[in-house]
Parts: sequence; structure tokens; C-alpha cells
Amino acid sequence: MIMDDTSKRISPPSCITHVPREPEQELILIKFDEGDPRDPQNFSYTRKWAITLTCCVFAGITASSASSYSISYQSMMHDLNCTQLQATVGLSLYVVGFGVVPLISSSFSEECGRRPLYIVSSVLFMLAEVMNALARNIQLVIVSRTLQGVFGSTGASLVGGSIADIWRPHERGLPMSLFAFSSIFSFGLGSVFGGLIAASPHLGWRWVQWVHVMTSGLYVLDVILVMSETRSSIVLNHIARDTRKKTGDSRYRSSAEFYKPSISSLIKTSCTRPIYLLLTEPIVQSFGIWSGFTWGVVYCLLESVTAEFQSVYNFSLSETGFVFLCQSVGAIIGFMANMYQETLYKKYFPIKGQEARLYMACVAAIVLPVSMSIYAWTASPNIPWIVPLIALTAFMSGVFIIFQVSFLYLADCYGPYTSSAQAGQSLARNFMALIFPLFTQQMFAGMTYEWGLTLWALLSVAMAPIPWVLFFFGSKIRSHSKVSRKILEAEQQQMDGEKTAVSSPTEERSVKV
Repeated sequence: MIMDDTSKRISPPSCITHVPREPEQELILIKFDEGDPRDPQNFSYTRKWAITLTCCVFAGITASSASSYSISYQSMMHDLNCTQLQATVGLSLYVVGFGVVPLISSSFSEECGRRPLYIVSSVLFMLAEVMNALARNIQLVIVSRTLQGVFGSTGASLVGGSIADIWRPHERGLPMSLFAFSSIFSFGLGSVFGGLIAASPHLGWRWVQWVHVMTSGLYVLDVILVMSETRSSIVLNHIARDTRKKTGDSRYRSSAEFYKPSISSLIKTSCTRPIYLLLTEPIVQSFGIWSGFTWGVVYCLLESVTAEFQSVYNFSLSETGFVFLCQSVGAIIGFMANMYQETLYKKYFPIKGQEARLYMACVAAIVLPVSMSIYAWTASPNIPWIVPLIALTAFMSGVFIIFQVSFLYLADCYGPYTSSAQAGQSLARNFMALIFPLFTQQMFAGMTYEWGLTLWALLSVAMAPIPWVLFFFGSKIRSHSKVSRKILEAEQQQMDGEKTAVSSPTEERSVKV
């Protein structure tokens, strides 16, 4: 309970700490009391799950927007009289926003809070989709797709941080799995519905976009009604402001108001730290390369699967859309695998530490090249179409596992620097998703689908040792890391009761690495 000098109750049930300064300038620090229901980590489970599902829906909408766009190329090319390369640029530039914009937008979430960014980004994402649906030339489509990537990434990039805000470390496995599941599952589902809509002579690619507009409009209402502020420092700022207003006493402050860096400093840190970690930290580098390559192959398959099944099995566009349903099935299998991974993590964490997150990743490292090779050499008129689809499903289950592990393992390893480590990994991943589709058609035309995909499989074999090396030597690698040493020092200070500048496991202040 906060008490002022006249013993009047001000803002229960937070607590206060007197911060020594000059006698006439003594400030009162407001903190959450244990069990305070306003602390995001003390929200009820119903409220936590409502927020988590709201966040995951946005990730699903942005993922389905990428795949549904790619499968409607033919309708768009006919309507706008453009080339496939021009249409592909719209797909590639969409992922630019997901790699670059979060480097800046994360600063604004620290300054303004999560909820305002979710609302603003979802509204602007919907308006960019309207712009796409009304476009009269391919140039306007490319501009609108770029804006969709910018605004979509602003909201989707906050999901991991929002989950970490409200769930404690041992509770995050299932919410993070749902986050990964919503992205991968929607990636395949978007292709299914996009193929059905684009194949109709009365609908076409514009109606693919209008359906997304309607879906995004419903989400805007959802986020306004359901989403709460989850960043604890922002909640404390609001409590401190309300307390000053009620009491007329300007001494009440939150910790964020004591140690508040400038917005330019936040942006500088957000832009430079992820790149620093990507260039200097072996764990971030290895996951950036591995997940980036895998994500690039996924976008290559968006380009190639439609044409391959149409030419080899004479599938119609709508039938090809159902081919992508295997991606959603792969997401379900990967989700179940990660549930088993959570069991292994809880069992072996006392022995393996953070590396207990990597059991299923080691399995995925073997599944990826095997499934890619099977898919490459079984897409033939002499082999039933179900065989390459099974291989594609296995491949997507491996992608899901990598996507999930990259979030949780980096969060475990980098603590207060998690968002920067994940942003660095995301930068590498989305950069490859940008580059790969631009040369996919030329590569397959020169090498054929079989040998082109075999090349990807061989490169995947070369990367297969990554999770195995980290599983056996990850702790030793971290012991030589400058960042890891700083994290250990911060954890020790926290254990000793000293103040730290970090209020959430996945959000960091402007502290130089």
C-alpha cells in the first residue's frame, strides 16, 4: 500500500521506496507489491490467454498475407499486365519490413507501451491492404506490399516480448509454441484460401486482398477490446502519473522515469545492438544462418511448388492451394513435437541447462535434408503425388521446430538482451527470405527442380551440425562471450538485491553491451 505523509491511501497495493537526494528533492519510487494484480505477470490466466491469443492472431494474419499473395500471381499478372519477377518483388519487399523495422519499433514499445503499437500497426496494416486491393498497376502493388511489411512487422515483432511480459520463464513454452504455430499454420492456410479465391474467374487476386482487409478489420476491433498494456514499466508510469495527480505530490516516480534514456538513444541502441550480437555472438550467428537459410527455402517453395505440381500432376490453381495445406499439417506435427520438447526441457534442465531446449532441434537438423531430398526426387508423374506432399509436410514440421527453438533458446541464453538477439536472428532470416525468391525461377530453370532442391538439401546437411555443436558445447561457447558474462553479473546483482536496469526478461534498457 502506498501511504503519503498524511497516511491517506493513494494507490493500493503497490509499494514505495524512498530514493535519497537533496532533502527538499527526495523522490518516492513506486514499485509493484508482491501479488499486485496490476503487475502484468500477475494477470489472471484468463486474461493472459486472451492477450496471448490476440497477439498470435496478428502473427497469423501477417503470415497468411505472404502466402496468399504468392499463390495469386497468375491472376495479378493477367490483370495488371506485369511479369512474374515484378510480382515477386512484392513478395520479397514484404519481408524487408520484418527484418529491418523491428530494429526501430522496439524502441517505441519501450517508450510508448505495447498496446498503442498493436492498435496503430493493425489499423495501418489494414489500410495498406486496402491500397493493395485497389491498386491499378504493379508499382502501386509493390508500394502497398512494402507498407504491409512495415506495419505488419511492427505488431508481429512485439508478440515474443508481450508473451514474456505476462508469462514467467517456466510458463512460456506453450504460449511461445502457439506463437510459432500461428505463423507456420497460417502460412499454409493462407495459400489454401488464396488459391480457392484466385482460381475463381469472378474473384481473382483482388478478392484475396479484400478478404484480408475484412479479417484485419475484425482484428482491429479485437485488439482494441481485448489487448491490455503488458509492459510493466509503462504500467508503473501510469500508476505514478495517477498518484501525482491524486495527491498533488510530484515526488512519486516510477523507475523508468528515473532512468529514462532519450528516444534517439533507444533507437540507436535498438539498431546497433542486434547487428553487434549478430556479428560477434556465435550462438546468434549460427541460428541466424540456419533459420535464415531454412526460411529462404520456404519462400523458394512458395515460388516453385505451385508451378511444379501444375506441370507434373496437372493440378489446377485451387488444387495447388490445397498442396500448401501440408504446411499447416507440418505445423501441427511440429507443435506436438515441441510439446514433447517441453517435457524433455523440464526433465533435463538441471543437467543440461539452456541446451535442454535443443533435443528436437537436433532431430529437425536430420529431418530437413532428408525430407528435402525426398521431395526433390519424388515429384514425378510416375510417383503418386502424396509422396512428395508427405516429404513437404515433414520439411515444414522441421521448419516449425527451428522457428520455435530460435525464440526460446535465445531467450534462455541472452536474458535481458533477448529482444536484440532475436532481432539480429530475424534480420538474417528475413534478409534471406528477401533474396531467395528473386533467383528461384532462374535457378530452377537452369538446374531443374530436382537438382536445385538437391543443392538446398546438401547445404542443409552442411548446417545440420549446428544444434548438435550447441547441444554439447553451448555452455562452453557462452563462457567465452562478453555478453554472457554481463548477463551473469546482472543476475548476481539481482540475487544480491541490487538494482538492475532491466524490468522484463526480454526487454532491455539502453545499456551498452
